[in-house]
Amino acid sequence: MEPQSHPDETHTDINLSRGRRSVEPVLMDTAEVAAMLNMSTSWVYREASKLGLKGYKLGRGRNSKVLYKRAEIFKWLEQQKVH
Repeated sequence: MEPQSHPDETHTDINLSRGRRSVEPVLMDTAEVAAMLNMSTSWVYREASKLGLKGYKLGRGRNSKVLYKRAEIFKWLEQQKVH
């Protein structure tokens, strides 16, 4: 006989109890990048390509989103370090 899970237990809770880890997101949207850099979203849209940050456009028209690779953001940020 298998142990029964509690009715309120979600699938995520079961995965965590089995030792599975959550996956770190690879992409960040413009608002997340702006918040991390303490800048406005319009600044990110305007300056990202000038700074060498490549955006990835997903979707079409008004519903499209521009996403940036988290690793590229951190790499660029590391290059801005003042020695």
